[in-house]
Order: sequence, then C-alpha cells, then structure tokens
Amino acid sequence: MGKIACAYATSHILFDPAPAPEAARRIVAGMQELGRRAAEARLDMLLIISSEHMFNINLQVQPPFCIGVSDEYEPFGDMGIPRRKFRGNREFALSLARFTAEQGFDLALCEGIKPDHGITLPLLFIKPWGSIPAVPLYVNINMDPLPSLARCLALADAIRRWLIRQRPAGERIGVLASGGLSHWLNIPGAGTVAEDFDRAFIDRLAAGNYAEYAGLPVEEIRQRAGNGGLEIMNWMMMAAMVPGATGEKIYYEPMPAWQTGLGGLAMHI
Repeated sequence: MGKIACAYATSHILFDPAPAPEAARRIVAGMQELGRRAAEARLDMLLIISSEHMFNINLQVQPPFCIGVSDEYEPFGDMGIPRRKFRGNREFALSLARFTAEQGFDLALCEGIKPDHGITLPLLFIKPWGSIPAVPLYVNINMDPLPSLARCLALADAIRRWLIRQRPAGERIGVLASGGLSHWLNIPGAGTVAEDFDRAFIDRLAAGNYAEYAGLPVEEIRQRAGNGGLEIMNWMMMAAMVPGATGEKIYYEPMPAWQTGLGGLAMHI
C-alpha cells in the first residue's frame, strides 16, 4: 500500500524580475520552500499534473489526458531550462494507465515526450534534479472540447485509489499540481490578473473546500480566470487526491508584468 507523502501546487513560470524584483524574489522563495518541504517528505516517486504548452501535444492530436511512459526524459528546453535528462518510471506510468482504463479513463500514452516548463520548471525547485523519478500527467486545457472539471476530479479519485491500494507497501509518492493561476494568453485580456479570484481559490483549497469549485463549468473558469486559468483544474485534481486535507498558502503574487497571478500551496497530510 502506497502513501501520498506530500501534495503541493505551484505556478510554473519565471520571467525577467526587473519589473517587480521584490515580488519575483518572493515567488522564487515560495518555490524554494515547496522544494524544501518535498525533500523532507523523502519521496520515492513524484507525479506531476500539468498542461502541455503545445510543444509536444499540438493541434494534430489533443487527448483529454495523457501520461508519459518513459524511464528517462530530456526537457524541451523552453524558458531557458537546461536540457538535462531526468528519470521517469515506465512501470509506474503503465500500471496507472491500466488501472484507470479499468475505471473508465483512457489515458493516452506519450513515448519520447520532451517535457516543457510545465513539468521541468517545478523540478528545479521541488526535488533535486534526477534524484527521484518524476511521471508527467497532462490535462488538456488548450483545445475544445476540454475535459470537464467533474471528469478531472473523478480521474483524480481513481488515481488516489490506485496509489494507496495498489502501489508497493511503504512507497512514498508526491503529487504536484503545476500551473496557473489566472492569466489570459494570446486573447483579449492578456496581461490581466484576476487577483480576487486567485486569492479566494487558494484560500478555499487551503481550507479543504475544493468542492466549492467542483461544479464550475469550463467556460466560467475561462471567463473568470482566463484561458490559462484553466490550469486550476490541475490544482483541483491534486486536492481531490487528499480529500479532507487542509493546507496553507506558501506564496501568491499578482504579476501583470508576467501576465499571470502566481501562487503556491502545500496541503497538510
């Protein structure tokens, strides 16, 4: 029987700090704090839930959910992130895909994917690079039709049951949600940050009340938090994997200069 040893969420961009150096410093410090806590959790495996920014999964094919099934990954290298390889775990990913298929979820399998910043930027902070395997799970927030939030939460529950019931006894697994918060990308509203939405969302998840958002239609999320704000679906999936847990905000900064509201959350488990 496995154990979810930590559950975190963080935004996954860093740009030029010059427009807001103090806010940028606090963002980096928040990501470093999440990394410190992850190190204390003594993880054997890290499952990262992210979007894919159309470097690998493009307009030709848009599966609702996709999982990386390699034993080693070479980063895509966007956002200046080094293309240093890191470990995956094929057995973990395939076993998860088989179990969720039995539960009615067909995860597309990604062979040879080159993870972009959605996966690799958090790895610069959340664990010492290459020290433990990391398995990417992608949620389509790019192209309609998107999976509903209800569908995402149901998948998260299936993954939770698999992690705690079918993984080896004593295995310590970290769950990291990557993305968000509010941002409008390449559409009217670019540069807007919905600070009130972001802060309320983090507060609700920290209070263990993620279910308050469970009924939100995709289009309402898009209107209130932007098309990039749909990445809160990843945060919701993380929270659904530790039902009943509360947490704490690690950082939040509205950053119009970076066109994003950035935040981090750690659940108490």
